[in-house]
Amino acid sequence: MFKMAAKKTVSGFFVSILMLLFALPSFSATIPDNIQKFISKDFPNTTFRFDGVIILPDNTIYLPVFPAKILNPETIAIKQTYPSGKTLVSKPDVIILNNDFVLLKVITDSNGNKTICKMVNPPMELRTGLLAQDMLVPKGLVIPENLKSIVGNLQIKTVNDPGIRVENSKLVISELSGSTLKTLSQIPPLKNKSFFVSSPYSKNIQVFNPGAKTPEYSLKQINVPISMQAYDNKFLLVTAYDKPSVDVISLADDQIIKQIYTKTQPDEIVIDKNKNIAYISSSVDSSIYTVNLETMTLSKQIKITGMCEKLTLSDDGTKLFYYDKKTRDIWAIELDNNYLLKEIGKFPNVSKIAFTNNKIYITSRTKNRLAIIDYQTIGLIAEVEICEKPVDMLTFHDRLYVLGAGDNSVQILDTKTDQLTDAIYLNTNGFSTKINYINGTNIALITDTKASLYTVFDLGTNKVIKSIPIDIPASSIVVTEKVQKIK
Repeated sequence: MFKMAAKKTVSGFFVSILMLLFALPSFSATIPDNIQKFISKDFPNTTFRFDGVIILPDNTIYLPVFPAKILNPETIAIKQTYPSGKTLVSKPDVIILNNDFVLLKVITDSNGNKTICKMVNPPMELRTGLLAQDMLVPKGLVIPENLKSIVGNLQIKTVNDPGIRVENSKLVISELSGSTLKTLSQIPPLKNKSFFVSSPYSKNIQVFNPGAKTPEYSLKQINVPISMQAYDNKFLLVTAYDKPSVDVISLADDQIIKQIYTKTQPDEIVIDKNKNIAYISSSVDSSIYTVNLETMTLSKQIKITGMCEKLTLSDDGTKLFYYDKKTRDIWAIELDNNYLLKEIGKFPNVSKIAFTNNKIYITSRTKNRLAIIDYQTIGLIAEVEICEKPVDMLTFHDRLYVLGAGDNSVQILDTKTDQLTDAIYLNTNGFSTKINYINGTNIALITDTKASLYTVFDLGTNKVIKSIPIDIPASSIVVTEKVQKIK
């Protein structure tokens, strides 16, 4: 079944890595490190968003005004404040630093409008500065007439703009029958979490509280999502059909804060949280794009062989794997070896690729087979019969979990011995789609595209905790910490 490739690699010299050049504004929206350190001394855990917005831990917002010419003093200090004589800790309305950066606090006026300090005679640093042109400011922000010059081409949404948040009907919490738990939030790893659910039956992304049947609200989408991943519990990256961009949604604002454009439709997203990089495939363009998640900008276009899908990143972030859906070839990209391409072999109808203990695990959805390949030798270690219609895999603590859609089961393989050790049946009478691991926990959520439910699975005990009914069948779930919303 599995056909080994002749031993060959494609040198990184022949892998075209195109650096993408984009038109940038006359300044970077990134707050300089010395300013970040200065603010963080008094306000640890401040968020310095990639678009320039500064959010203090208590949700106080400052908008940075970038100077026409940035000075470079030895140390950053406050030159002037409004009201005058204030320290950073007192959070004054206007802070002018000695490198000519100006920080404007977002305040609320007597009419309830979001605005900034109104000054009869604004200082020169403010009148000659400019707000970052891709900044997401609060909707309906009112800029005083004598400071309109700092806005430039920045678009400010009106208060009446509905954005992408869609309110839903009353929240319904499902009790866990036969258990002392009243809600999933009583399970420590699920406390204060938000579930972002995509469905093949809706364009919108549904946002659930743990254990809820009805979503709290939805994030309106124009196109049907293909893939979504969370970053830093603050942002949601989404690709969609017939859309040549990656949407970056700020979870604190429930707004699309940026669109990262690619040459063709981007498909699957995988994230290296240690390196703050997203890898995004485009099968039409035979490319994998890399995105710097700290700045939310494209950094590379890696040209590859074939039409890639089933994109997989190794746990150590050194290798990418993909399946060429046109030729049925499996490829590896050695990211730390000048993007060297390594041909692994052929396998029919690949549904998932996993990598652990220097071995590649590949499932065939139609043949119900699992191939195990030694990465160094590209030799076939074993090929075993697996659950019916295997659709997804997850590696966890020297175990491989294989999700079968045909019989709604999870089969467990010991990756040290490569022997099947257990099979757990979900008994959902549905069609399982994905096993979604919640980072830093021993919990996975198993989605079902036929039955309107998801199953909470304990990877520590290999037991089903509970299947939770929801209003709409799910194709995937992304879990984040519950984010404090910016009012």
